[in-house]
Amino acid sequence: MAAVGESGRDSGSDDPYVRLGLSQDATFEQVQAAKARCIAEVDGDDQARARVEAAYDSVLMARLRDRQQGQVSPAAATASQREERVGSVPLSGPSFPGTSVLQKLRTNLPDPSQSLASLAPQWSLVEGQGRVVRVIAGVVGLGLLVVSAASVQLVLALACIGVFLSQIRRGRRPLASLGWTLLALLVGLVVGSLLTTALSPTALEQLAISPAQIQAVPAAILLWLAALLLA
Repeated sequence: MAAVGESGRDSGSDDPYVRLGLSQDATFEQVQAAKARCIAEVDGDDQARARVEAAYDSVLMARLRDRQQGQVSPAAATASQREERVGSVPLSGPSFPGTSVLQKLRTNLPDPSQSLASLAPQWSLVEGQGRVVRVIAGVVGLGLLVVSAASVQLVLALACIGVFLSQIRRGRRPLASLGWTLLALLVGLVVGSLLTTALSPTALEQLAISPAQIQAVPAAILLWLAALLLA
């Protein structure tokens, strides 16, 4: 056998390789086989068996130490790696550099389906005291818009704040709440602009209301409905 030293096995030697009858470049399988062979030869002699096992442990420790210091041949390094894996559970697949980092990043990333679901509108009428508060606030806001042209900006600003807080209290995320609030405001202003353009100057004079008020009314109504229904 190529792994056996030239002088054969010497059970009395202090060198664990010599005691097991191995050469320095013995493979892991050869080390295992030498241990089994030596234990079979000293069957019944507990002291001799203990010396064989001590030599086997010394070989493994020497292999590990040499590998850590970089003083080991490629063949012995391969054997040392296999020695370290004895008793360990094999991995399900090959491991590549950075795989664990990618797995952690993939775990921490939000689920796209859940993110999209949080952005989708959900409609349900507010229950209890909250509905009463919103109804009263909407009526007061619309009344101010019709009565005073100077209250347009104030009413729309308060309406936007109310819609945003309403969605937050009903469980929607801040960014999504802000997006839906601004969308309701913009759509309402666009509708109000179209309505203002469609009305003739004569109709505006008969209504006794400024174009800014007419433009703000649809926006206020949409914001009011969003506060009542958007969850």
